[in-house]
This record gives sequence, C-alpha cells and structure tokens, in this order.
Amino acid sequence: MLNFLISRFIGYVPKPIVKKVSTRYIAGAKLDDAIRVIRALNGSNALATVDVLGEFVNTTEQVTLSMAHDIEVLDTFFREHVLSNLSIKLTSLGLNIDYELCCRNVKKILECATQYNNFVRMDMEDSSCTRKTLDVYKRMRSEGFTNTGVVLQAYMRRSAADIDALPRENLNVRLCKGIYIEPESIAYKGYEEVRNNYKLLLRKLIDTGAYVGIATHDEALIQDAYALINERNLPKTAYEFQMLLGVREERRSQIIRDGHRMRVYVPFGDDWYGYSTRRLKENPQIAMNVVKSLFGIS
Repeated sequence: MLNFLISRFIGYVPKPIVKKVSTRYIAGAKLDDAIRVIRALNGSNALATVDVLGEFVNTTEQVTLSMAHDIEVLDTFFREHVLSNLSIKLTSLGLNIDYELCCRNVKKILECATQYNNFVRMDMEDSSCTRKTLDVYKRMRSEGFTNTGVVLQAYMRRSAADIDALPRENLNVRLCKGIYIEPESIAYKGYEEVRNNYKLLLRKLIDTGAYVGIATHDEALIQDAYALINERNLPKTAYEFQMLLGVREERRSQIIRDGHRMRVYVPFGDDWYGYSTRRLKENPQIAMNVVKSLFGIS
C-alpha cells in the first residue's frame, strides 16, 4: 500500500531524483547506450526490443526526426549484429497529425526492416489511439508486410473483440496489462479483473494461432502462462516472455533458464521523464526506489 501511495504522488518528486532512479530502467540518452545494453542482454541469452523515447509529437518536423531515428536504429542493429527488433509509437510518426502521413512513415520503417530481415512492433498508447493504431496495423498487413506486430492491453474492455478483427495469418501480438489512466466505461479497474482478462486474452490469442509476446512481471500471470504452455504443449517458437529493462531481473533470468524465449524492452533517448513516471506508476514497487534515493538509502 505504501508503494502504491508513493507511485500516485510521483509527479511531485523532483526530476533529478526521478532521473537518478530511472537510469536502471532506461539504457541512456544515446543509441550507443542502447547497443551496449542489448549486447549485455544478448550475452545472457535474452533478446531485445528498442523504443526511441518520444511520443505525442505535434509538428511535422518532429515526426520527420522521429522516423529518421527509427531508421537509424534499424541500420545500427544490422551493422552491429545485435539481436533486437524495434518498437515504434505511432504518435511519434504523425498519428495525431495526419493519418496518411503516419502510414507513409510506418511503411518506410517496415521497408527498411524488411531489407534487414527484422521486425517492428507497433506500440499501443492511450485509448484515443487504439482504433487508429489497429487500423494502421491492419493496413500494413494488407499491403503485404508480415514483419510487424501490434500490442493489446488486457485492461481494455474492447481487446477481445479487437482480436477477432485482426488478420489471422502471421498474427503477432504483445499482450500487456496497460498503463494509461482510462475511464471505467472502457477499461477494467479491478486488479483481479485485469488479471482474469489477461488470462482469457492469452488463451484466445493462442487459440487463433498467434505468436504472443507474454509481457508481464506479475508472478500470477507468469505462472498461468507456464501452465498454459504445458497444457497446450506449445513449442518454444509459438511465444516469448517480455519484460521491461531493470524490472525483476532474477525472475527474468529464471525464465530463460527454464528454456523460454525472453525479450527485454529497452528504451533510450532524451525524453525520459514521461516514460519514467509512467513506469513508476505502473510498478509501485519501483516507486520505493525513489524514496530510498530521496533519503540516501541504498
């Protein structure tokens, strides 16, 4: 409860303190920092997906810069021979400015990824973006791109219906709980409600033949996924576990030792504050680290 209360007031914590804590969860400001972290993850038998921090941009100049950064990331992965794919936020590529502009930018990124035999995940943002993000995903799939996936959030009431509307062939979905604050009319609010819907959605995705990124740090959901994998006798190529950088590292290592594929979400960039505060609100246990930093407790 204390951790939860701390996380609710994280916006009042001085930015230098948040930055100090966030260094565990963000690779750094530069792409070189991300490459260093990816190499370490690859050395421990983990894969990565990289997020260039920055979203909800509002000028075409910022959009152009964001797309250039994404292309640079893919170029660098290929040149440096690291095992990582790319996660993109569509608002950074013009989703809220011009839908067609966003589609053109996503297409260019997917074309680059195709050239390198790499994969691009379209991240999910708040509910104002859900329909448009899924529309972009379906459009790119209809144009022949199979090297892309999308994200569904278990707290959203619409997610089960969204699964039904997605293309079946080569479907690739990251399933997470969801972190944005949404009204109860469209999102489950109860802790067990969200957990139960996560379990239902995971089974629904597996039943459709989707490749699923099981993105959770929740031990109950990890154990449920283990049970489902054993029950369905799923091959290791049918799914992967996913975790955030710096969170539950020992559990991450154990999942790898258990023989499962693991991918770690590696954010980098200058726009660290918004990401950090969302992560702290999502993971109340992390918030205690802020208090320790405030009072110099190791």
